[in-house]
Amino acid sequence: MTGAESAHWLPFGAERASVRLLCLPHAGAGAASYHAWGAGLAPDIAACPVQLPGRESRVLEQPYRRMDDLLTELPGAIGHMLDAPYAVFGHSMGALVAFELVRRIRGSGWPPPLHLFVAGCHAPHLSCAGPTLHDLPACELGEALRALGGTPRQVLDDPALLQAIAPLLRADFSMHETYQYVAGPPLDVPITAFAATADWRASRDQLAAWSRHTSKGFQLYLLPGGHFAVLEHAPFVHARIVEALREHVSQR
Repeated sequence: MTGAESAHWLPFGAERASVRLLCLPHAGAGAASYHAWGAGLAPDIAACPVQLPGRESRVLEQPYRRMDDLLTELPGAIGHMLDAPYAVFGHSMGALVAFELVRRIRGSGWPPPLHLFVAGCHAPHLSCAGPTLHDLPACELGEALRALGGTPRQVLDDPALLQAIAPLLRADFSMHETYQYVAGPPLDVPITAFAATADWRASRDQLAAWSRHTSKGFQLYLLPGGHFAVLEHAPFVHARIVEALREHVSQR
């Protein structure tokens, strides 16, 4: 893959830092939101959000609807980022993408990440909680998004704007809701999970179940709030990420 092609996937480049944190977004989100969110990390940890097709700088591209289709391209697109210490973070849909990405990396010969951070998503072997969203009409999709939180009110209150973004949201929700876990050995990578007290898409127990997918240690934190608590409590989350990676940062 050429430099120009890989830039589509990593629009903010390969930041120079002791550790790179590859960030996989929730449904409908683009790289810009995670670039801003990651600004609160320690200077030696650089947030490197991944830009998936169908949003922001890639708005004219068709979004993926199936996890396997995305994973045929993603590892090669970010392979050049794996030549330095890195960790992976994923929220909601992005947590499943992050998990499967790390599994693909394990079989590729690239070095594994230092750590996997997941939030707002059931463990891979569990079923998605709540009703499916990917086949809802735009008006019902809007109400579901309102219940989840995290979507600006001006978007939810504008039928034309909601209709415009509905195809991307349906594709992302489809990728999440049609995901099928294939059993495999646990990752040789520590996992930290962030659950929320009022997240109807991912309960505390569903986040705790991520523990079975690592042989290197597991930590669970419970945040007050709903599905987007991990973004709303960024300072706390950043502090936990820094703690988990401190040993690797201090060695460089």
